[in-house]
Order: sequence, then structure tokens, then C-alpha cells
Amino acid sequence: MKKPTILVTNDDGIFAPGIRKLIEIMRSYGRVVVVAPDKGQSGTSHAITITTPLRLMKQREEKDYVEYAANGTPVDCVKLGVKVALKEKPDLLVSGINHGSNATINVIYSGTMAAVIEGCMSRIPSVGFSLDDYSQDADFEPSEPFIRKIIEEVLDKGIPDSTCLNVNIPANHDGPIKGIKTCRQGVGYWDERFDHRTDPRKREYFWLTGEYVSMDSLDDTDEWALRNNYVAVVPVKFDLTDYEAMDHFKNLDDNA
Repeated sequence: MKKPTILVTNDDGIFAPGIRKLIEIMRSYGRVVVVAPDKGQSGTSHAITITTPLRLMKQREEKDYVEYAANGTPVDCVKLGVKVALKEKPDLLVSGINHGSNATINVIYSGTMAAVIEGCMSRIPSVGFSLDDYSQDADFEPSEPFIRKIIEEVLDKGIPDSTCLNVNIPANHDGPIKGIKTCRQGVGYWDERFDHRTDPRKREYFWLTGEYVSMDSLDDTDEWALRNNYVAVVPVKFDLTDYEAMDHFKNLDDNA
């Protein structure tokens, strides 16, 4: 059988430990093409580069494997991967493994998940993986069997059209991971503030900080799953229409 072609990217940069682990796993499933940012791009969401030239720099090539660094965002990397490196759609796109959770509202800010959504928009089966541990030396080994189970399911059965997967994995701090739960996105927001600081040259600057506030205590959310040591799998669509609210605004329609 023909090996599947798998496009790998992330938002932490091509040298991040998380993507190195994901590459290792994906190489056991097929032909792997990596196109990832040459530096960290966390929080870039669905940004694309339109004012500076994009460059694709080959890092390594061997049988069934090629790796490029790009000077753009994760979404740029997906576009370059499909249109330039591959010149065709891959059979699967995976993004991550992100250092830190992309559960709940974080999916909106995430470069990791923006890459996945970009793949989904191009009708490529796409999955994003994140580990709920922000440290550079995070332990990705306990996540491997769960990543493999999800990838094997997707390669075997696919993903519904216009849907992608946001997978968040608990850090292995509170005992073994219990299993996988398919969830909805939890409801919450960031209570943000800016630290007002002064640099050594007496110039003011501001540093964004804050805390996540949950507004959802039910047991069917990604946040609950992570807190209770389950891998959270949230099916995500890029159609942002609020269908339930459409009737509320019907009086605006021009019925003349």
C-alpha cells in the first residue's frame, strides 16, 4: 500500500521538543514533510505574512522525510507546505505537540490550531496536539500512545468534512493518564492586565499577563477532562455562524 503523506507543523518553532516528538511518531506512519516556523510563533492565531518575503529553508532530507524551516507564521507554513514543498494536498496534517494547553478559548489565539484550521479549510484531515505543560523540558513520552491511537483512527476512518480535531493532553504530574474523552470546548475567558515596566534606558513598556477564568463546571468539557487527567478531543469547525441566533435577527431582513 502507498504510504500516506503527512505534513507536520507547529507554532513553537522547528527546534521545539514537542515537534521533534511528533515528527518521531509520524515517521512510523508514512512519508513526512515538515514545514515549521524558524522561531516561536505562539499566539499568532490565523495571521498570514503579506508585507515581507517568505523563505523556505531546507534543513534535512532523507528517504520519506524532508524538513523545512520558514520565516512565517504557522498558517504560512501550511500554505507553503501544500503549495510549494508538496505541490499537492497531503493525506494528513498534524500540528504540535504544543508546549501548553490550547483548550477552551485558547483555541482562538493558538497558532498551533490555526495551522490545523487552515488545513481543514483546504479539506485536509487535520489534528492539533497540545500538552498542558509550558516548560521547555516537558515530558512528551506519556502522550505517545494516545497520539498514536488518535492518528490511527483518523488514518483509518478520516474526519468529517469541514471538521478538525483539537487534542489536549494532561501533563503526567498527577498519575497516569486515564484515557481519552471526546468533549465540547469549555466556556471561559482571560482576565488580563498589563504589567507597566521600565527598561534600563528608562523607557516604559507593557507586558501582557493575566489568569484564565472558567465559567463552566460541567463534566463534558475539555477543561474538565484535563483537570481529571483525560486526553480531551474536541471536534472543531471553522464555520463561526451562530445558527441559533439567526432567528433573533430576522427582523433586520429586507422583505420588500
